[in-house]
Amino acid sequence: MRTLRLESEPLAVDVAFSSDAFCVTLNDGRELSIPLAWFPRLLHGSREQREQWELIGGGEGLHWEALDEDISVAGLLAGRGDQTRRRESVA
Repeated sequence: MRTLRLESEPLAVDVAFSSDAFCVTLNDGRELSIPLAWFPRLLHGSREQREQWELIGGGEGLHWEALDEDISVAGLLAGRGDQTRRRESVA
């Protein structure tokens, strides 16, 4: 069986925000739309704070200094939100 192996991992090249989500554009042309609710620091940050993002690791991740938030592209592709948020208990 053959498997596809990526020569390199996708990298972020741009970020844009709507009122309830943010969109990360990758260097391979894909766009990821992520709910702000997955990242409470971004959700509760001001529009100005959200817009002050920077690429880290050459696009492997995103950083917001004012919000103390770092998000990896690999984590977004895996569907992982903020791993520090409180999980609801299941009864």
